Amino acid sequence: MSTAQVLAADPWWLVLGKAVVVFGLLMGTTIFAIVFERKVVACMQMRVGPDRVGPWGTAQSVADAVKLALKEDLTPKAADRVVFTLAPVIAGASAFGAFAVIPFGPEVTIFGQHTVLQLTDLPVAVLYVLGITSVGMYGIVLAGWSSGSIYPLLGGVRSTAQMISYELAMALSFVTVFLLAGSMSTADIVAGQQHLWYGVVLAPSLLIYVVAMVGETNRAPFDLPEAEGELVGGFHTEYSSLKFAMFMLAEYINVLTVSALASTLFLGGWRAPWPISLWDGANRGWFPALWLIGKILVLLFGFVWLRGTLPRLRYDQFMRFGWLVLIPVSIGWIVVVSVVKTLHEAGVPLAPMVLVVVALGVLGGAVALLVRRNRESFHPEPAAPSAGYPVPPVNGARVGLLEDYRA
Repeated sequence: MSTAQVLAADPWWLVLGKAVVVFGLLMGTTIFAIVFERKVVACMQMRVGPDRVGPWGTAQSVADAVKLALKEDLTPKAADRVVFTLAPVIAGASAFGAFAVIPFGPEVTIFGQHTVLQLTDLPVAVLYVLGITSVGMYGIVLAGWSSGSIYPLLGGVRSTAQMISYELAMALSFVTVFLLAGSMSTADIVAGQQHLWYGVVLAPSLLIYVVAMVGETNRAPFDLPEAEGELVGGFHTEYSSLKFAMFMLAEYINVLTVSALASTLFLGGWRAPWPISLWDGANRGWFPALWLIGKILVLLFGFVWLRGTLPRLRYDQFMRFGWLVLIPVSIGWIVVVSVVKTLHEAGVPLAPMVLVVVALGVLGGAVALLVRRNRESFHPEPAAPSAGYPVPPVNGARVGLLEDYRA
């Protein structure tokens, strides 16, 4: 039977148990991720990090949650109270719902009932994830609009524009996976990576997705909707107590969601990495759930690494990169993969090898472009005397306008 048929036979108590386990796993992983991020960034900056609450500061997230819950819940006088309260609920609920179609492992037996380590499966599961994460965008823009203040409104508008542009690039990176797997079901995509992960033959798609998922989750260095120097704090400036905690919870769960989706689509899902995969029992029973969680943690470390090393981009640079680089490259890569797949189905030899060579060429060109732009940013060409906007005199130098007027 297919995965969908096995899941359809699950009794109600098993479905409810799976939902509770997924909810608890997300809450526990979020608590761990906050401490993990603070510890890693502290190590990068040669600091200690949290070390007061619990052993080595491991209970700091619990203390922060209790502190937020005990804070006064303030609502601005000019705010729309209904929408102001509903916005964080929308953001949090959409973040939790995206994990419903993520497969954690193969078929197992739970209390005598044969099932799959997955809450549910859909023929269009990946589109479901894109759709429900897009609903979270409404929570952000409504939070900015309902606050009754200009800075949260600007943060909500910037966040919406950023998420829309990078969700387009993210969705286009999925198209090549659909072409190779022949399905949009997450279970079928994992099954198609039994011999080779899609991240190997579709390396440009993986690279595009990694950049897009950081931009789509508003994480540093792409946390422009929360740029404190420009917007005070972004769309959640007027929020406090549990409403603010709900936005932070949604942000971290979205990080886990995009990491789990990257693992499922490009990194083999719950399948063990090589050379562990050489063991016959590596992809059986409950072990595969450990491999998926391990891959999510590796990607989570990548998020923290980026935050601790890269400065924040300018908003126009970031949006230009999304619309003029990621999206055109994604469309061109889709054309290449479609042509190679058609040639392979027609019996043309070495078609997969051509795909790998083109993938390496695209990656090499992207690296060369980044290096070139990096050099130009550090060594800009001198501007023409008449170009640019007027600037104040440097080091007290006289401009000479008064002398020219007198002459």
